[in-house]
Amino acid sequence: MPGKAAKVIVTERQLATLNTLVASSTCAQGVAQRARMIALAFEGETNEAIAEKVGCERHIVGVWRRRWARGFQRLVLVECGEKPSALPRALQRFLSDSPRSGWTGKFSGEQVALIIAVACEPPEKCGRPVTHWTPRELADEVKKRGIVVSISARQVGRF
Repeated sequence: MPGKAAKVIVTERQLATLNTLVASSTCAQGVAQRARMIALAFEGETNEAIAEKVGCERHIVGVWRRRWARGFQRLVLVECGEKPSALPRALQRFLSDSPRSGWTGKFSGEQVALIIAVACEPPEKCGRPVTHWTPRELADEVKKRGIVVSISARQVGRF
């Protein structure tokens, strides 16, 4: 049995910013969808109606309503205490996906930068008999230089 939906309170500036995010062609779709959820919730729509309009599950609307209710005071502090340009950035961060757990990756940022730097050098300078780097040649070269212990040609190609 569904519970009572969290009450959504939105200031005028927040609502205007939410509507701007919804209409933006450069805003991430997840952020725009959540901004629309909050705007519709403020208008008094039910979770079911919002879910149908934005194309998601009802419980997801409930999650974002509760998250908005918990974070509303922080957003008001940003709105009142900082420059006007801070509110859109704060809303985008607030409505973005939370960092997810998982494997951080095998290569550090420094290693990736060094691999890209090697790729910018001409292969002839390294004694390679090619005019352009191939992923396999580049993987061999970065292993030879000791930048990484091992790396596949496919991974080099991704970088």
